[in-house]
Amino acid sequence: MQRKTVSKKDIDDLFEVIVKLNSVRDCKLLFEDLCTDKEIEQMAQRIKAAKLLIDGNTYNQVIDKTDISSATLCRVSRCVQYGKGYRNFVK
Repeated sequence: MQRKTVSKKDIDDLFEVIVKLNSVRDCKLLFEDLCTDKEIEQMAQRIKAAKLLIDGNTYNQVIDKTDISSATLCRVSRCVQYGKGYRNFVK
């Protein structure tokens, strides 16, 4: 049996749905259906870690304040440094 893959169009469709959101309430309604509580918590943890890094906190300070894993923090840090999303949208 061949695995079905998610196409670029499927991913674009997801983003199209997200950009239709007009409020925090809308976002909560969609994400509560779309994600598990744990997935939402993990995304919130990454946002908090990014804010802390942008504010100049060290890795150890971020880990102490968020309980994020060092591997996840490393990825967040790379995205803060070289990506565009956190720096453009997380303040």
